[in-house]
Amino acid sequence: MKAIAVHPGTPDTLHLRDIPTPDINSVPNGRGVLVKVLQVGVDATDQEINEALYGNSPKGDDYLVIGHEVFGRVEEVGSNVTHVQPGDYVACTVRRPGDSIYDRIGRSDITSDETYYERGINLLHGFMTEYFVDDAEFVVRYPEQLKKLGVLSEPASVCAKAIQQAYSAQQRLQVWEPKRAWVMGAGQIGLLATMMLKLRRLEVCTIARSPAEGNLKAEIAEQFGANYVSTKEQSLEDVAEKYGRPDLIIEATGNSRVAFECMDVLNLNGALVLTSVTGGSRRTEIESDRINLEWVLGNKMLLGSVNGNFRHFQEGISAMALGEAMYPGVLERILTHPVQGMDEYEKLMPLLNDSSVLKVYVEIAK
Repeated sequence: MKAIAVHPGTPDTLHLRDIPTPDINSVPNGRGVLVKVLQVGVDATDQEINEALYGNSPKGDDYLVIGHEVFGRVEEVGSNVTHVQPGDYVACTVRRPGDSIYDRIGRSDITSDETYYERGINLLHGFMTEYFVDDAEFVVRYPEQLKKLGVLSEPASVCAKAIQQAYSAQQRLQVWEPKRAWVMGAGQIGLLATMMLKLRRLEVCTIARSPAEGNLKAEIAEQFGANYVSTKEQSLEDVAEKYGRPDLIIEATGNSRVAFECMDVLNLNGALVLTSVTGGSRRTEIESDRINLEWVLGNKMLLGSVNGNFRHFQEGISAMALGEAMYPGVLERILTHPVQGMDEYEKLMPLLNDSSVLKVYVEIAK
């Protein structure tokens, strides 16, 4: 069957290849699920893997099938699978267990192993192919009524986890009732996080580089009820003065410099959550003494959040369902650039390099 892959460690090797069709019996104890892939989203992670900034092939292979944002339909299930059945629409989590205690209790998303396993990213093949098989533990049922949004399941899980992790960690304060939130970046993660924070009744500023005029990303953020701000027009200090310092910041720009700039404006007792994975070697100069002093005296918190487990997928899907009810038709506007079939793989990276493009995904099957 067809698959889109790269040769990790060598830049610009995206290619189409044939790989074996997966066998449902490769998963032991009757827990296998065979899924026909319908759509796979691509994002900056796939772009940076193609640029050889990170990513590794599975043991014994010299290639890595990309794609970690999958939506599909169940074709066959093993004898001990009960929560999905043939015909169900599904998404699938990304990270797989290692050997740490967190992996053993179903929390591979917070593994303490230095070596991690992620489908389509590191040491495991991804979903950019015609079929895949996985353990039922990692397969998440998706409502048919929302199937037009299915390819957003994985990014929605990232947002759901980041927000949930912030609220859980802030229990350290006993009482934390954030009023204002900033979302840094207006890509798919930024816009989904914007929606989820508005559903929690926060005042939200969605902050990105591009001016608002004629900008689809700005329109979507504002349709969710957020204030869209361009950093080309206002500095972060200006935004803080106009709207107030944020109690919560979700950083999703993919720019490490921005992540550290956010440390200057966070409110007392606030939380800054980093979701960007940044390959490269950029260096940023900061006023470390002042920031250290303000963060210690201000009881501020910094945390990182990587892709989630099946519970976060369920939370993300629930948030999209509520978001679709509260803001009808807005989420679908994120899905801007479908690519028709894997044979068109050469279009993927040029689209990802276009800053005006919001969401690229491959229509693998109807």
